[in-house]
Amino acid sequence: MKPAYIYLMAFAMMSSAIAQTADRRFNDWDKNKDGRLTKSELPEGPRRNFEKVDTNKDGFISLQEHVLFLTRGQNRLRRQPPPAVITGYAVKVNIPYAGSDNPRQMLDLALPQKKSTKPRPVLAFIHGGGWRNGSKNGGLRRIQTYLQAGGYVGVSIGYRLTGEVQWPAQIHDCKAAIRWLKANAKKYNLDPNRIAVHGTSAGGHLVAMLGVTGGMTDMEGQLGDHLKTDSRVACVVDYFGPTELLTMDDHPGKMKHNAMDSPESKLIGGAIQEHKDKTRHASPITHVSKDDAPILICHGTDDQLVPYPQSVDFHAKLKKAGVDSTLITVNGAGHGLRGKRLEEIIKTFLARHLMGKTTKVEDETIPN
Repeated sequence: MKPAYIYLMAFAMMSSAIAQTADRRFNDWDKNKDGRLTKSELPEGPRRNFEKVDTNKDGFISLQEHVLFLTRGQNRLRRQPPPAVITGYAVKVNIPYAGSDNPRQMLDLALPQKKSTKPRPVLAFIHGGGWRNGSKNGGLRRIQTYLQAGGYVGVSIGYRLTGEVQWPAQIHDCKAAIRWLKANAKKYNLDPNRIAVHGTSAGGHLVAMLGVTGGMTDMEGQLGDHLKTDSRVACVVDYFGPTELLTMDDHPGKMKHNAMDSPESKLIGGAIQEHKDKTRHASPITHVSKDDAPILICHGTDDQLVPYPQSVDFHAKLKKAGVDSTLITVNGAGHGLRGKRLEEIIKTFLARHLMGKTTKVEDETIPN
């Protein structure tokens, strides 16, 4: 098949919005306007994909190669699992929250079909994947047990990955999503003051950041149409999120976090020990203060990717600052948690902070 024909097929498959974005991005990066991109012309994030995009290995990226690479990315997103089917809920997918057509800057919404005269509390999920993989697809399935138990509105939030942008873009996206939810509270019968966030791994890091940076203007970014709306959340459920990036290699594990190609270094845009100020800025433990949101932290003692002491130290600093923090230790668990007792604890925690129930969860160690 001739390259020109492949190129035309790619454009036919893409929406006009994606094609326009691809062309605009290519022209912005083509500094000398010669119709091709060298590796040095690319921003730091996309530069990592140069060899993948340069399919004919001539040392340059043509517009055709650029478009084909973006098209493959869109198709990968489309091949994700179909929208969740949650009994008693109507699901809306791919709602843009940042005023863009970027498929990463969208959210899925699960709305209870049973009518309510009062605004409903919200549980939002943020996916993991080392900030470089994963998507919002499937997020509603992860939290459907809690949605159905509490009658909450469900949300799954997407965000831009490190192959596209570096920190603080990821937290800017998440905060823009929270602002969008609050600004559209009346439309969807949401309570803007009762939004909980739950995330795993890199998503745990981002929900922890949401919990400790309420009111911090430098974390807000300038995305979307609701910049005057605050992005505070009511409470946080953090599943084994990294919280102090500079100390992750202080403990044994399967990954060298200080390495140039680690997920943490790719988030920062360089080896974390060589960019300590930016790395501290990206670490939730840096921003702890007494007015932070209540947080439930769950972590396995045998986690080989995010060391368990990350959560121990974070919990200790939160407690010292006077924050309502609870640490659930799962003895012998690795990088992934499940179990009936955990579900019970999370349901109790959410009911307390979203529904005003009086039962409180306490620090606990449970078996794997």
